[in-house]
Amino acid sequence: MDTLTQSMEDYLEAIHIISQEKKVVIIKDIARFLNVKTPSVVDAIGKLADKDLAVHERYGYLELTKEGTKKAKIVYRKHKDIFKFFNEILGISPAVSARDACSIEHYLSKETLGRMVKFVKFIEACQEEYPLWLKSFNCFVKHKKTLKSCFKNDAEKPDKPRRIGAETVK
Repeated sequence: MDTLTQSMEDYLEAIHIISQEKKVVIIKDIARFLNVKTPSVVDAIGKLADKDLAVHERYGYLELTKEGTKKAKIVYRKHKDIFKFFNEILGISPAVSARDACSIEHYLSKETLGRMVKFVKFIEACQEEYPLWLKSFNCFVKHKKTLKSCFKNDAEKPDKPRRIGAETVK
């Protein structure tokens, strides 16, 4: 099967996410989710059906095929991994992390994504305490100062502990 476009991947991901929240997926749900018009969704669903990734009866419910679900889960996993790196490691806001993850999930190489995922897992698994170098980076971003400078004044200490993965960090 040929490679999917960014748009087709977005539709697969949208269908997958909506199907997790609702029992049935309809064209209007996808249009609302992706903020596009229904004729665009109908056209895209037709293309996905031609590739045996989706099944849709005219004016009926929509579902992904086994292969469509497999591909949708891959795209969704990429999105979640990139979001986690941006939001939990780099400290980027959830809204910006989500938007940027959606933008680059289609273009990031397997090698780069794999390294990002390993980096997040390393921080989650190997820390006894929030790594000092990451604390220093976040302090630098927030205050334009090194961590050492942040601790000169108690009022400028980095934020309260936050969570990375299942661990609470300082």
